[in-house]
Amino acid sequence: MDRRNLLPIGQFSQASGLSVTALRHYDASGVLVPAFVDPVSGYRYFRRDQVRTAQSIRALRQLDIPVEEVRRLLGGGEEELAAALQAHLRAAERRLEVQRSVVHSLLSRLTEGAEMTHRVTVRQGAAERILVRGATLDNSGLDAFLRGAYQEMYEVAGRGPLTFTGPAFVRFHGVCDDENDTLVEACLPFWEDGAQPTDLPEGMSVRELPESTLACTQVEGAAAAFPQILGAYDAVADWITEHGFAFAGPARMVYRRWTGTPDHPDNRLEIAWPIDEPADDGPVPSDRLIVA
Repeated sequence: MDRRNLLPIGQFSQASGLSVTALRHYDASGVLVPAFVDPVSGYRYFRRDQVRTAQSIRALRQLDIPVEEVRRLLGGGEEELAAALQAHLRAAERRLEVQRSVVHSLLSRLTEGAEMTHRVTVRQGAAERILVRGATLDNSGLDAFLRGAYQEMYEVAGRGPLTFTGPAFVRFHGVCDDENDTLVEACLPFWEDGAQPTDLPEGMSVRELPESTLACTQVEGAAAAFPQILGAYDAVADWITEHGFAFAGPARMVYRRWTGTPDHPDNRLEIAWPIDEPADDGPVPSDRLIVA
């Protein structure tokens, strides 16, 4: 074996900026395989042209890209790698935006208190019959899901045509952010004595929501966009707990005024949370499925 074009692992480590331990790990995981392994000593040797590959691996790992993903990206072409890096950059910028918003929200709560930013009121919610499309997802898929769900539901409603009795709203059955997924339901309320939807596609249903008491706050413009809107949910949750009420159903995001652009200054959303007096006999049922 001609070793003149090979570097022993120690020298290769210095040239690439990867430790000997890391090189052994990347060999075992198939990310960077030595050009030659001495059958007697087990010593690893790398080609000189593998230095740039090793430097790329080091850079990708500094971006916290998992080892398996690094192996896949290096096995693809340059266009795929460039696209992946652009996507990673956009995700990193989004995480920074979320972190910046969270820090500002915490600082505001420390200096002013959530009640100074979000005024919470109580209103009565009438019993409603609603058209529902649900999915389990995190925040990254929320906008696309809601756009598709409402488009499909409006098509179904138009065949009736249904008479709407209030604005569209979304029910969140848990935390929906960049780290958690939950059941999300897009809802359209319609008049139960009028035309009824027929031939519902799979995944769409009709439900009845009971009369309820709702703790609410409204947000407008940039405050209605993610992640700023999370402060409104926190404010309502704080108000409910501080005033001794029980949570009686999923939180709702009501489209009081919606332009279609998440951070448009004319947007106005309402965060409405069903509440009840605390009870010892378990949670209050929140809705009933209607078989259409």
